[in-house]
Amino acid sequence: MNTQELPRAKAEAEQTPRWWTYQKERFPLLAHGPLVLAFSSSAVCFSRLLRGENSWPEWRGLVVAFVTCLLFFLGLRIADEFKDFQEDSRYRPYRPVPRGLVTLRELGWVGAGAALIQLALALWLAPFLIIVLLAGWAYLALMSHEFFARDWLKARPITYLWTHMFIMPIVDLYATACDWVPAGLKLPPNGLVWFLAASFFNGIVIEIGRKIRAPADEETGVQTYSVLWGRPTAIAAWLGVMTATATCAVLAATKINFAIPVAVATGTVLALAAVAATGFLRDAKAGGGKRFEVVAGVWTLVLYLSLGLAPLALRVL
Repeated sequence: MNTQELPRAKAEAEQTPRWWTYQKERFPLLAHGPLVLAFSSSAVCFSRLLRGENSWPEWRGLVVAFVTCLLFFLGLRIADEFKDFQEDSRYRPYRPVPRGLVTLRELGWVGAGAALIQLALALWLAPFLIIVLLAGWAYLALMSHEFFARDWLKARPITYLWTHMFIMPIVDLYATACDWVPAGLKLPPNGLVWFLAASFFNGIVIEIGRKIRAPADEETGVQTYSVLWGRPTAIAAWLGVMTATATCAVLAATKINFAIPVAVATGTVLALAAVAATGFLRDAKAGGGKRFEVVAGVWTLVLYLSLGLAPLALRVL
């Protein structure tokens, strides 16, 4: 959407419930829901496999992991609305908050309500989960304030990227904790580190993938990686981080004796990603950058399903 489409966006908002419009534009549940479900349930299943369990997890752990992770990502979106408000008002007035669809105050109340739900779920499943939850909240709070070094980080895009992506393994740790904490463990099971590392790099895959655009789609004031680094470098970085993610995933899979299937699954998607990237470099048509976001979504589903749900399902069945 651009500034010319602002009147149309306002007209649509008048015909549609505003919170439905907000989620559709800024936190589409139909897109995020399946990814978060794969992310959270596979984390629970992977933890279970590490503990040597060959049965399905308890439904309560799956529900708490999914809802809490979904609300964590909603919190990230709300935090972005606050810290990007000035830039959005100047360069992207079509977005819901600058155009007045919802207010920052309202979003603040939504974030507070989400935190209360997370807290209630942790108490319901296993009170010890609150310790991990607090770690996630603390890091989210630091991100919301740009680690009190906004200008310094903005001048260093790579540092900005990896510092913000550390939230991914923290959220993933919480999801796995929905298995190992109720099981009576006070520390994560051995071998979890590679799974968390894969989650960290996968977050970078998603972030870079959604910020590679064709020249015709670039917007003033929007720091995409295709602008900061140039399209060839941005695409090479994206493929490189996918490779790092796959490597960590295979190392994680060795802990549950499932390395070959994970290598085949991630290698296949990586090859398809390389083909899509090559096509974009040859002909960067308007809208062509969307393929990177789509491939990143498919990559995420394949990554987590092959690490958690698939190996556990095979053992159960």
